[in-house]
Amino acid sequence: MFPSSPRHDALSAITRGPLKLLASGWPWRSLSYLALSAVSGAAVLTIPLLLIFKLDVPDVVVVALAAVLMVIFMRLIGLPFELWRLRLVDAELATRIQIRRRLAPRQLSYVVASMLALWWIDLGVLVFSLGVPLFMLSAPLQPTAPTWLAIWLCPFGALLLLVSAYPMTAWVGARAAMARAILFPQDRVLGEVVRSRARLVDAFEAERRRIERDLHDGAQQRLVTLTMKLGLARLDLPPGSALATDLRDAHDLATGALAELRELIRGIHPKVLTDRGLAAAVQDVAGHSEVPVKVDLRLGGRLSATIETAVYYAVSEALTNVVKHSGATQCSVRGEVRGGSLVVEVSDDGVGGADISRGSGLQGLADRLAVVDGTLVVSSPVGGPTTLRVGIPCQTDDSG
Repeated sequence: MFPSSPRHDALSAITRGPLKLLASGWPWRSLSYLALSAVSGAAVLTIPLLLIFKLDVPDVVVVALAAVLMVIFMRLIGLPFELWRLRLVDAELATRIQIRRRLAPRQLSYVVASMLALWWIDLGVLVFSLGVPLFMLSAPLQPTAPTWLAIWLCPFGALLLLVSAYPMTAWVGARAAMARAILFPQDRVLGEVVRSRARLVDAFEAERRRIERDLHDGAQQRLVTLTMKLGLARLDLPPGSALATDLRDAHDLATGALAELRELIRGIHPKVLTDRGLAAAVQDVAGHSEVPVKVDLRLGGRLSATIETAVYYAVSEALTNVVKHSGATQCSVRGEVRGGSLVVEVSDDGVGGADISRGSGLQGLADRLAVVDGTLVVSSPVGGPTTLRVGIPCQTDDSG
């Protein structure tokens, strides 16, 4: 499941002008990705050749042994190498693979396709894209080339060198699409459903923020004014009079209504989350918890509003469950961004026994996180402790 906003990928990069394409960095990433295919090619060619020249056995034995060694090589070395190289062309997909571990058969299929069927195409595209322009640029260095021809070929070579960014980037975009088709084939079918669900969640959160803003700037301000006027009116009346008593009761009711409204506003969408970000909002909700909570969030900047909202309500729900059900004496909230993912853990020393499969609020929380491609893992053995772990692919905004 991917965010609904357009991704900045290789295929969208080639729709830009040459200078914008070069400035985007995609040609250099494409060049690095294609050049690394030489490693795959060397492995594919070296293993059979070594067996042929080093072993004096029948060909059928060589073929069988080469196949076994290739499978072992792909599983132990080729798989980590290809998944690491995938970050050059689709960091988002590589992050999804890191979070979702149950992809071994598809990962192996992707490695087999990449190392056996596609590496030579990668090198072919690289040689075709760079070979001709570099040959033209080297014309002045050729002793047999006429001077007039060398002078004319150099500008054409420089122009073709700029154009070569397009076929390299286009092929890398196609490679990224193949990786998605192999590793997550269901995305093609469910993509629009996922994007629709993400749009609905975004619209719902926008409406929550609007209601919070209207209540904060409208009803709350009127209640504050009413409370102040009732308090001032009490000062003008004799103490103990019937009217003073009625005004005191009215002032107390208005004060209580104001407190309840503030709590309601904070529950709808906390203003601190919008103004100061996730870390401050979690610190605020932890400060209202009846169980002491230690907060340690290292985010490195602001996250997207959708991710901040999802994580905030996950932490808020978890802390509410700690107070209601755990019997804990202390709790901690730890989180950081690492490897392109936000990981947040809520732990307590309570009695444990929480189970996400019972259809409780934890299941609804898991569904909410799934909209932003997040995962929820709960470890809560009977007797405790309980740890709730949230993982969401994300990018930080250091300017925030």
